[in-house]
Amino acid sequence: MDYLISLLLLLFLAFLALIILLWKYAELNRKYAELSELKDSIEQNYAELNRKYAELTEVKDNIEQRARQIFEEWKEKELESTSMRKAEILFREWKQRHEKELRRDAVEKSRAVITGKITEHIAPYLPEFKYNPKDARFIGSPIDFIVFNGLDEGELRRIVFIEVKSGKSTLSRREKLVRDAIEENRVEWEILKYA
Repeated sequence: MDYLISLLLLLFLAFLALIILLWKYAELNRKYAELSELKDSIEQNYAELNRKYAELTEVKDNIEQRARQIFEEWKEKELESTSMRKAEILFREWKQRHEKELRRDAVEKSRAVITGKITEHIAPYLPEFKYNPKDARFIGSPIDFIVFNGLDEGELRRIVFIEVKSGKSTLSRREKLVRDAIEENRVEWEILKYA
């Protein structure tokens, strides 16, 4: 009899361990999906950065072409050989100085966007996040999260809309519209039934 009870207890524990493993597996799949989504977002940002770099290169080429035209007109009218060499040196320095600034600005903006995207996805697991991560639902746009505070415990205390910001970023126009609608109680509950 004791052997049968021990066997049943062992089977129950094995079944419980299987359930926990399946739950962890589902959690890992969800995290993998989030990381895949983040990878896609980073790839989009990289493509956008390449497009902006191409635009900046075109602007740079136009500036160089116009600067050369002005320089040639000036050279034909007034410059002697010494003045021409000095102007060429100054032009090259200007070009190098501004090219670095444009590249640096583009890289900094890209870093800020990528950092913001990563922060949005991991925010529920950071110490500053004061809610149970299981209660948080990532939306991404126009706001980042809706938190059903207490729902995992079976007692919904309130619903919280959260927008994650990092660095010096501020609310966009659309995010402000959502914030204002919530603060002015322009929020409703609807059930949509399909036949």
